[in-house]
Amino acid sequence: MTAPNYRAGVRLLPNAVTVLALCSGLSAVYFALSGRFELSVAAVGAAALCDALDGRLARLLDATTRIGAELDSLADLVSFGVAPALVLYIWVLEGNQYGWIVALVFAVCMMLRLARFNTLLDVEDEFPFTREFFVGVPAPAAAMSAGIPLYTTLHFGPGWWSAPPLVAGWAVVIAALMVSRLPTLSFKSVRVSPNYIAPLLVLVAIAAAVLITVPFLGLGIVALVYLCSIPYTVHRHHWLTEHPEAWGVPVRERIAIARAARSARRLGLRSPLRHRVAGRASAVARAVRRFGDDPAGVMQRAARPGNGRAPGPAAQSSRNRLRLGLRRARRR
Repeated sequence: MTAPNYRAGVRLLPNAVTVLALCSGLSAVYFALSGRFELSVAAVGAAALCDALDGRLARLLDATTRIGAELDSLADLVSFGVAPALVLYIWVLEGNQYGWIVALVFAVCMMLRLARFNTLLDVEDEFPFTREFFVGVPAPAAAMSAGIPLYTTLHFGPGWWSAPPLVAGWAVVIAALMVSRLPTLSFKSVRVSPNYIAPLLVLVAIAAAVLITVPFLGLGIVALVYLCSIPYTVHRHHWLTEHPEAWGVPVRERIAIARAARSARRLGLRSPLRHRVAGRASAVARAVRRFGDDPAGVMQRAARPGNGRAPGPAAQSSRNRLRLGLRRARRR
């Protein structure tokens, strides 16, 4: 099936949205110079919204180009690297001795994060699930997370959270998360089950109501929830690397695999040769422990008379307990 033949003006729409994101980021600096920091936050939020739309529009209109990808990276550097750094510097770091150094570090880390992201696009994925994660905190999330002290001040007023050393330290922490190798969740690969669409829409309505009623408090909560989800994302990535049977399967099946693994650990199930088992397997296990990897010694020991006797009462009782535990796990 051929792609739709859109007019050239329509195909330029994604690049126009990217330019709007760049203008919104620069406008955040303009508002900060005027002391209107609430508008600076709104401008960075508008830039994040435009950044989320331009790529999807390009794929929808089949207008993905190399120049569009370069424009997107440059706009992200200005909107989420330079602009937040300058806003924080104008807000409380201008009078600090190390304020400008913090602003430079934040902008440079954003540049390195975007350069690494563009480089990884041409690298073959190490695992099938790699595209479900980002490497480090993405640019829009980092910009919104760096503004948590500013959101708190705009909602509650000045306090210990607006002290220059704390703001500078927080900006450095977010900059370190950007260039780190920590896996973070990629919302581009999230698939919602039809059973969860209605609850998700209710959560979206609640989030919209909170952002309209108390916008700065809502932004701070969303940013903190995202940062708190990073340990879970790291655990999920580590779990997937150790369970190849979960690669390439839907999330619901992954949940079933994880539950089965937890049930096996709870019941103490291990490889049969790690325990005393009845019959010839028990003899082979004892021979391996005694003769090591010598095949002749193992077979000689296992072939001795009396090693293939029937299971005793203790082994039969252990088997009965294992069957009972498996039945209980299936009922749950």
